[in-house]
Amino acid sequence: MPSPQLSPPARPRSRVTPFGTGAVCALLALIVLVLVAVRWSPLMTLDRSVADALHRRAVAEPGLVHANRILTDWAWDPWTMRALIAVAVVVLWWRGARLLAMWVAATCVLGTLVQQGLKSAVGRARPRWPDPVDSAHYAAFPSGHAMTAMVSCGLLLWLLRRYGAGPRLWRTALVVACVSVVGVGLTRLYLGVHWLSDVLGGWLLGAALVGFSIAGFARYERRGGPRPPRGS
Repeated sequence: MPSPQLSPPARPRSRVTPFGTGAVCALLALIVLVLVAVRWSPLMTLDRSVADALHRRAVAEPGLVHANRILTDWAWDPWTMRALIAVAVVVLWWRGARLLAMWVAATCVLGTLVQQGLKSAVGRARPRWPDPVDSAHYAAFPSGHAMTAMVSCGLLLWLLRRYGAGPRLWRTALVVACVSVVGVGLTRLYLGVHWLSDVLGGWLLGAALVGFSIAGFARYERRGGPRPPRGS
């Protein structure tokens, strides 16, 4: 006699949560911030060695420098990233998800305030060389380009997942987001505008902000807020 069909076992819940990811990134960003603020010698030496190596390559390849400048000033500019978020906010508002639209917008505004506040508060030595690209005297911790790219791409990926994006669209968006986030950092380093620790700090702070934002909205939903929609 065939045994009765059993229901499949429930999948164990992942131990990795947006809040946990955000907390880890925030802690790492704080460590980098402290090391930058106290001018810890090994970190500054690494910054200098990476900057010097990329500067020598940039001087030798002006064509690639021009391409990087176009990317960093147009495709991956913070205002381009903010425009994408603005479109997402308008679409969410139009679809009736007004609280989510305001939450996403508030997350981006908070990210800008945090970055600008730290930029004003943290003083640091900057590269000093005759540079045909940029003098790098605009360098600041954290990199606004890197942080904005991480926040914008992270929130857009979250919204795609939330609204039931198909596997193909999700994979494509994930690849584009990863290339954009990494590309922003590399172009800023290559152009001599930021230190390595500036870019790393921007990535970490952006990831922390996205993690906390997603976890905060999920907590609100568990308390009886609006539920995520089904399907696209």
